[in-house]
Amino acid sequence: MSIAVVDRAPVTLDDLNRAAALLTRVDRKYVLAASAADAVLAALPHATRVLEIDGARTFAYRSTYFDTPDLACYLGTAHRRRRRYKVRTRTYVDSGECFLEVKTRRGDATVKRRLPWSGPADRIDADGLGFVDGALSEDRIQLDGALTPTLDVDYLRTTLLMPDGASRATVDSALTWRDRATGRTRTAPGLVIVETKSGAGPSSADHVLWRRGHRPVAVSKYATGLAALRPGLPHNRWHRLLSRADLAA
Repeated sequence: MSIAVVDRAPVTLDDLNRAAALLTRVDRKYVLAASAADAVLAALPHATRVLEIDGARTFAYRSTYFDTPDLACYLGTAHRRRRRYKVRTRTYVDSGECFLEVKTRRGDATVKRRLPWSGPADRIDADGLGFVDGALSEDRIQLDGALTPTLDVDYLRTTLLMPDGASRATVDSALTWRDRATGRTRTAPGLVIVETKSGAGPSSADHVLWRRGHRPVAVSKYATGLAALRPGLPHNRWHRLLSRADLAA
């Protein structure tokens, strides 16, 4: 963990959620080398706080992404379709807590709906499908085909609360993707994804990133990982990222 994170004041999960739940938000994603990410963290405002639970500040996550047989979710992202969506379970590995989540787009905003999930993380039952259908219908999206587990993504996450108390940033590292169909994996040991989550305007983290020459990029953990594991898929949006040397088989 970066010393810049260790030295920050903590924030509890309850306080973080009260301050910046942000289930409807503007997301900006940045892909950095680990050394560049450390420099950005060190430059954040001193009043930035770090999520801390039981003394830990970095937590293991696993997301299992579901898609239709014709990969409607993947292709919606690859082709930037207006009514694109993602369906996943997210497991907080350290606590075992799991949620079923549906993400859609409304203009420039991301809308996330989530349901506590006690079933297997790689299976969606009838109740879960009802939740997914209901979430998609709110944005006039029709689920077209059965959902099957397609990709697992494992990573470590640190979460930051910005001084304004209304925006946050996440720092994801040690990413590993696994294709559920083939069992093949890819890793990105030297790559860090920083994601800022705010209201309409940019956060203080965005301004720090911009001053250091980093600009938002179109990156999806699901789509980028699946494109890396299945080179025959359309992947022009992520060509530069996929050609990086720090994506390893």
